[in-house]
Amino acid sequence: MAEEVSNYENMTDLACEKIGGHVLFATDDWFAPAENLLKYEDPVFKVGLYTDYGKWMDGWETRRKRKPGHDWCIIELGMPGIIKGVEVDTAYFTGNYAPKFSLQAVQLKHDDEAKFPSRQIDAMGTECSDEALALVKSMKTENWQELIPMTPLTAGYINTSRKFFKINSDKVYSHIRLNIFPDGGIARLRIYGQVLHKVDFSIKEEIDLVAMKNGGVCHSYSNAHYGHPKNLICPGVGKNMGDGWETARRIDRPPILQADERNILQVPGNEWAIFRLGCIGKINKVHIDTNHFKGNYPDSAKLEGGLLKNGVIDWKIVLPTTKLSAHAIHEYHSEDMLHFGPFSHVRVTIMPDGGISRLRIFGQPIQEHPEI
Repeated sequence: MAEEVSNYENMTDLACEKIGGHVLFATDDWFAPAENLLKYEDPVFKVGLYTDYGKWMDGWETRRKRKPGHDWCIIELGMPGIIKGVEVDTAYFTGNYAPKFSLQAVQLKHDDEAKFPSRQIDAMGTECSDEALALVKSMKTENWQELIPMTPLTAGYINTSRKFFKINSDKVYSHIRLNIFPDGGIARLRIYGQVLHKVDFSIKEEIDLVAMKNGGVCHSYSNAHYGHPKNLICPGVGKNMGDGWETARRIDRPPILQADERNILQVPGNEWAIFRLGCIGKINKVHIDTNHFKGNYPDSAKLEGGLLKNGVIDWKIVLPTTKLSAHAIHEYHSEDMLHFGPFSHVRVTIMPDGGISRLRIFGQPIQEHPEI
């Protein structure tokens, strides 16, 4: 059944290229390669731009099929996990969208992953070879678990392009098969879910407790006008401002700004984001990274930690309000902190507004969340 975007906006897109999702196989990439499905950025349309193969489109678009069958592709998720929802977006595919689609999934072992044929980096204008098709067909991917049966899609206009589907499953999947019937285009495919990272508590190693790859997830936030706070816990270094959390400018900021003796601006408002850690842990070190945010970094930030009990979080200050600077990694150690945990959640507050690229919460894992 169709769902609302608000049900999934905080979840991890398990298939996104930013966290390692990639295409292993596609039957056809004539007008636009399947890799476009996994882009983090929203699709765009470029008027009058054509390639040697036809109109340039920001999505996956196959040729008009002139032989039996239908088109499909295989995607390896960047992080295996439990799939909670799916978004299929046909943006800008108006007379050329795929009329129907279905979705299947499986959890593969590493040895099975190695069986897929190598894929051309820039596949535009190509279709799979007979040898590659025969090899993938031998893997019987058509027998993978069906998550969404054959379902109609609609044209890629503003009010009709995005479709959301709830997935009722507690299984962990690593790969998906996207089928389109019989051909056409889809702009983006989002696979929303929960990364399941099993911590070995017998090994006393420090990890990034909030990292997406370790099961951290954005719980809630106050404002995400220019960039969602879940970007803060993505792998790697932010590639630009759009790859971080950036809020709108608060309209309650004073007409004339004043600072205290520590040069921290005195403002009435702030913005915040809450994250559930991948497991309950004790904090040793914190990184707040304002990479790329040069004229729009927050003046200051505060970090709190809390342990969820009976549906309530008792917040304690980890890092008191501290001055930030532009385009820099701010590193804090135990001597800078007031409380260390154990915590199940953290809340980062920025004053008055602005952008942060990454948040790292390094610490010692203690136990799984009780509800897992």
